[in-house]
Amino acid sequence: MREIGKSYPRLPLTAPGQEDDPVRFLAWLGEAIPMVEHLGIREMTRDGERLIWTLDLTANLNDKGTGFGGALTAQTTLMGWCWTTLWLRRHSLARNVVVAEASQRFLAPVTNHYRLECEPEAENGPERLAEQLAQKGRGRIVLVQRLWCGESLCLEARGDYAVLGGS
Repeated sequence: MREIGKSYPRLPLTAPGQEDDPVRFLAWLGEAIPMVEHLGIREMTRDGERLIWTLDLTANLNDKGTGFGGALTAQTTLMGWCWTTLWLRRHSLARNVVVAEASQRFLAPVTNHYRLECEPEAENGPERLAEQLAQKGRGRIVLVQRLWCGESLCLEARGDYAVLGGS
């Protein structure tokens, strides 16, 4: 059981440039952040700089039988945190990540199982983050999350994630 005010132990870092095992990372995430097990995340994959989750709508239904906005918002925020954390881990950096600012635009009801995609807003965002970390020991990156039901874009979110100094 997690204790209030106590950090959860980090996963050991992978070798530089190596990707985390998605199943292992999601298992750790579910232990570190208890609500994760209730979000309906089925699978996590990568496509270049894009992080992709496949999710089950059943775990996130509202009273109308569609996606609950609060759950969808939590998922987009968490996904940006995961994107940033996984990027740091690929670069052998153990740092704390926090969301500094986030916004969402709900475009259509979520009526079926769905996928979330997260990627940097700017193509050079990861390079700028690397430069900031090298120069100042901390940095920020803006990420965009998009929720798709089939070919329909249902939600767009944007988050500014801060990587804190130190370890």
